[in-house]
Amino acid sequence: MKKEERERMLAEKLITMQTFERDLRQSGAKYIGGVDEVGRGPLAGPVVAACVILPEDFDVLGVDDSKKLSEKRREALFTQILEKAVAYGIGQADNERIDEINILQATKVAMREAVMKAEAMLKERQGREVGIDHILFDAMVIDDLDIPQTSIIKGDAKSLSIAAASIVAKVTRDRQMAAYHEEYPNYGFDSNKGYGTKAHYEGIQRWGITPIHRKSFLKNILNKG
Repeated sequence: MKKEERERMLAEKLITMQTFERDLRQSGAKYIGGVDEVGRGPLAGPVVAACVILPEDFDVLGVDDSKKLSEKRREALFTQILEKAVAYGIGQADNERIDEINILQATKVAMREAVMKAEAMLKERQGREVGIDHILFDAMVIDDLDIPQTSIIKGDAKSLSIAAASIVAKVTRDRQMAAYHEEYPNYGFDSNKGYGTKAHYEGIQRWGITPIHRKSFLKNILNKG
């Protein structure tokens, strides 16, 4: 595929992925936050969520579901998204919190924190009287959040704001797991990011669990021990 054709396709995709945001703006919403999380499935590390509020004229090509992008592309887009975002916030719940309240509730804690941080940055940049007008969630609902919200199935592939949030959350968590690899080098955290790969399970069997492991995810292994 030629460069010109690829850029044309990406430009068309950018327009398509702004459909939800465009419809909300036509209904009067100005500040729309897209929210997504990463890290619900791993055996170790936190669950991380991001909320990103993009400007109406956001024009960065290639923003998509983070799972569809290479690490190099995600890193590049991460920088561009944060530079151009009206505001953003990152929240997380660590392994101990996950063990305490379960992964679904911990995910909601991380998402709620991300939204609150994004709104705080929005107020700092745009004025105390403003706030987030609407939240777009990727297949999630947070009942006690006092902001209008829409849950979109596969939202990270359909909404530009959610896709941007998925990239920010993914890069943030991946960097954390790479740092944890330096501290706990026997589990392959730099490559598996805490997911249950063969190398990871072998590390657990040989070296035991670390302070960042989710004990509630390892009940069978711990019971055998």
